[in-house]
Amino acid sequence: MHDYLSLTVAEKATRLDRWLAAELPELTRSRLQKLIEGGQVQVNGQLCRKKQMVVQIGDQITLEIPPTESLALEPENLPLDILYEDESLIIINKAAGMVVHPAPGHSGGTLVNALLYHCQDLAGIGGVERPGIVHRLDKDTTGAIVVAKTDQAHQHLQKQIQTKTAQREYLGVVYGAPRASEGTIDAPIGRHPVDRKKQGIVPESQGGREAVTHWRVRERLGNFTLLEFKLETGRTHQIRVHSSSMGHPIVGDVVYGVGRSVGVNLTGQALHAYRLSLEHPVSGEMIEAIAPPPPEFLTLLEVLRKR
Repeated sequence: MHDYLSLTVAEKATRLDRWLAAELPELTRSRLQKLIEGGQVQVNGQLCRKKQMVVQIGDQITLEIPPTESLALEPENLPLDILYEDESLIIINKAAGMVVHPAPGHSGGTLVNALLYHCQDLAGIGGVERPGIVHRLDKDTTGAIVVAKTDQAHQHLQKQIQTKTAQREYLGVVYGAPRASEGTIDAPIGRHPVDRKKQGIVPESQGGREAVTHWRVRERLGNFTLLEFKLETGRTHQIRVHSSSMGHPIVGDVVYGVGRSVGVNLTGQALHAYRLSLEHPVSGEMIEAIAPPPPEFLTLLEVLRKR
């Protein structure tokens, strides 16, 4: 059954999606944007599909909120490469091709399904839909990901991600050879204005969110380079978008890359979260998890070194 809300703007002019997010904190901004884009928001009786529309004092806003799709979370006995585990958290070296949590189109075979089998008491931690999940890795990005096993750990770890106490470092093979040996990309990221399935460099005035990526050269490989990335923020597809924006897309990235063959069959993009450093939510001790790169990543490096 759909819920209907009628609201009146009582503040100075601001963007529609931002105003709704402030008025309805129980709904995420991304969910509200999808409602706007889906034609479920009216402004003064007129359908509005533009999240950046500026609303004024006295405007009447009507929302139609469909029920959230319930996902059946079934435990599945799937192999997990466990880097660290105790009663508070577990750190996994995620394989390429594994989706982190169930969603329409990926109801099974996810990291959450595997964790529900491995950790019998995980269900409900931090929310029913994404139990224990603190941060994400793209489906075809490999490497270290931490999952909370208690609500206290979940809140503590999320705060560490937000305050940058937790550090995430990646290795990526890119096309081309950057002139500098290191650098920083500071460019806001948001939904691509044309292709809604992609992210892109989008000004903050148009809905982009701050995104900062530090990089340095680890090894030069002719027309390719092995880079190390360190994230300050955690936007969707951040490294992939930023690498592409500086003219050096990640090898194997069919969405933001160039699609040139490198002589190695890759499951996805050559991007690996190799180091995760965080403060233990109970003991306060620093934990550093190192995730060995998958065989195909190492094979790619060997092939490129021989060129």
